[in-house]
Amino acid sequence: MMEQTFEKVLVFGARGMVGSAIVRRMKAQGLPDPVQAGRAEVDCLDQGAVRNYIDAVRPTSVVVAAAKVGGIEANRTQMAAFMYENLMLASNVIDACYRAGIPRVLFLGSSCIYPREAEQPIQESALLGGPLEPSNEGYAIAKIAGLKLCEYYRKQYGVCYHSAMPTNLYGPGDNYHLKHSHVLPALIRKFEEARESGQRSVTLWGTGSALREFLHVDDLADAVLHLMGLDNPPDWVNAGSGEEVSIRQLAELVRDAVGVDCEIVWDSTKPDGTPRKLLDCSLINGLGWRSAIPLREGVARTILDYRREGEAGVRRDGEG
Repeated sequence: MMEQTFEKVLVFGARGMVGSAIVRRMKAQGLPDPVQAGRAEVDCLDQGAVRNYIDAVRPTSVVVAAAKVGGIEANRTQMAAFMYENLMLASNVIDACYRAGIPRVLFLGSSCIYPREAEQPIQESALLGGPLEPSNEGYAIAKIAGLKLCEYYRKQYGVCYHSAMPTNLYGPGDNYHLKHSHVLPALIRKFEEARESGQRSVTLWGTGSALREFLHVDDLADAVLHLMGLDNPPDWVNAGSGEEVSIRQLAELVRDAVGVDCEIVWDSTKPDGTPRKLLDCSLINGLGWRSAIPLREGVARTILDYRREGEAGVRRDGEG
């Protein structure tokens, strides 16, 4: 079954951070080149276009890595857009795959699907066990819907549609827009700009007390391929590093890795977001996968990627 799964993989969102990492990982493992679908190939918000595209490609399996993503401010101010676009994307792609007879789909969600006050570390069974974090509720509900759609298509129709819920991701190809990026790329950009301009201080949102877990995107790509190689994967499974750090510790780590000597000022009038979010990864670890890139090493590599992308003129700093 594994050979058939990887015979012709279609990756939606192939030019984004996650999708491009999956493509790189497949090449590194000597797997057949996947079909790479981005916005130029198909508009995932157009149901008819998605159905026609999948019918034309006829993949043996599909990875749904496409999504509208952003940090706290983007999610808070564009809740309708985040919910609508991610709902439509998931529904259109998953249903089109079923209608085309595609036997295998892996949908990528997010750790924000879990309740804000979930018991830590968060197990898969915590899903729907309490209120979500309000600042990204729209995005989270859309991701829950995609996960559940895969689960129900699998249950009703017997197809192997399953999901992976990664923790906070970072790495090459990330989005460094200061208002729309996630916390780690925003920190890298702020401290890099401070280094270049000689700033004596950098102001950051919140108190720095929130605890987070980070996973290098190359580790996630490895987890995706591992799950796709299983004959009977779980309906959904967490994917994280198990390494927890406060935002204050993270900021100091990034500042030191960038090599800038500046003060960090915390703006406590701005939100911290979820107070703590650490995934329980015992399920995926028991299936034979665990992360391999420590945070300090991953951050150092990502800073070099940031600089290379800037020199090459390919750095992403848009809204999604």
